[in-house]
Amino acid sequence: MNRFGESIFTQLLEIKKQRIEAGEFVVDLSVGTPNIPPADHIREALKQGIEDETQYVYAINDKENLLEAVSKWYKKRYDVQLDSKTEICSLLGSQEGLAHIALCVVDEGDVVLVPDPCYPVFADGPLLAGAEIYYMPQKKEYDYIIQLEAIPEEVVKRSKMILVSYPNNPTTAIAPDSFYMDLIAFARQHDLIVVHDNAYSELVFDGKKVGSFLAYEGAKEVGVELNSLSKTYGMAGARIGFCVGNEAVVSRMKRLKSNIDYGMFLPVQKAAIAAITGDQLCVTTTKSIYQSRRDILCEGFTRIGWTMDKPEATMFVWASIPMHYKSSSEFAMDLVQQAGLIVTPGSAFGPSGEGYVRLALVQDEEVLLQAIKAVDESGILKVVL
Repeated sequence: MNRFGESIFTQLLEIKKQRIEAGEFVVDLSVGTPNIPPADHIREALKQGIEDETQYVYAINDKENLLEAVSKWYKKRYDVQLDSKTEICSLLGSQEGLAHIALCVVDEGDVVLVPDPCYPVFADGPLLAGAEIYYMPQKKEYDYIIQLEAIPEEVVKRSKMILVSYPNNPTTAIAPDSFYMDLIAFARQHDLIVVHDNAYSELVFDGKKVGSFLAYEGAKEVGVELNSLSKTYGMAGARIGFCVGNEAVVSRMKRLKSNIDYGMFLPVQKAAIAAITGDQLCVTTTKSIYQSRRDILCEGFTRIGWTMDKPEATMFVWASIPMHYKSSSEFAMDLVQQAGLIVTPGSAFGPSGEGYVRLALVQDEEVLLQAIKAVDESGILKVVL
């Protein structure tokens, strides 16, 4: 535990609590927790499961109908064929998978290649396994796409696993097909296990569409993909995700989980099946809501002097801090203290996150407008001479 400090999200939550107790204005855009509830048919499946008194036993394993549903979902949505018995493992949210997967495939002292910036658990999971972390910069001049050829040869030789995620949290970038083809070749050449986090594949805007890492030739030979129902279906608190792909890696994840948990609550498995096999209009609606919030937030802040690029995907905005600020933490603290707006400083996502803050599109449009007004009236964006 000496490797870890207090989570930035825990710190921000304490600041939020203090402001609320003092009766002060606060809008929290720090944590990506959806406020769009699951569709009626998903909640109904969960309700039916909860009311069934036989569903409170240990699940132990994933039920066959859940695994078959995931297999059909991946074929229909991503055109990826998965063996329901050997290539799918449920997770208690994709974050759980990211926290544990290094324990399955990494020995102490191995190097794990991690995006920079990245969601904190990308690095925290390998640290739990005793790995060394090498940060792969995601730079704006390369559209936040990892430059694999820039990784030093001596680092690659010691590496066991590479973690990537597009659409990306926090930078919101989408990777081109060429990146995935290069990634597969890179992994094969250096005997690396690829872990691709695909939590935001449905939250893609302006008519664009992305698929699955596993859809590229040779991907299943070198790695796995983690997917989540948290953002797509509004089920974040229900903790539902999946590790799919390479049979050897999936089998190790299943073995690990068999020793540390008793499986996903059976009513939640029912809700997951309803989500991925039911009417997908809810996915379209959710995407539309996030795109509308994106437009209001980015256009509103740009209008008052805080210029932001509109993200192509995810439920986040990755924004440069004003030039008169030296650090993202300083700006984030001034935002909450002077305007009541809570955002996450980019430095919380790794060294390359400095100079940015992340805003989550997790409030209704009228609340976003209130936040923009509060920041404008605070004067925080004005340079003091």
